[in-house]
Amino acid sequence: MTPEQRLEAFRKFVERSPDDPFARYSLAMGHRGAGQLDLAVKTFEELAARVPGYVPTYLMWGQTLEMQDRAGEAARVYDRGIQAARAAGNDHALSELTQARESLGAREG
Repeated sequence: MTPEQRLEAFRKFVERSPDDPFARYSLAMGHRGAGQLDLAVKTFEELAARVPGYVPTYLMWGQTLEMQDRAGEAARVYDRGIQAARAAGNDHALSELTQARESLGAREG
């Protein structure tokens, strides 16, 4: 399966199940893997708007923003993710997001 075929499969998955967070997450990650960072960010934004409690969104979204040298936006995304992980009681994600946020802060300062 080519990257474009994979993206098309993810798009169809989203069309069939627009409120399934994993479908949108998969599409965002497909865009990211294909180097389509703007589309990945847009898809992560849509996912967070639809399902703000889907914790995996935030680490990948923040990292994608960092790949685009958008550190301030990445910091805000990590902060949102930290709140979502706390609310979900997801200690593993909380640790990863906190480390990403701290690493970003250290590079900024």
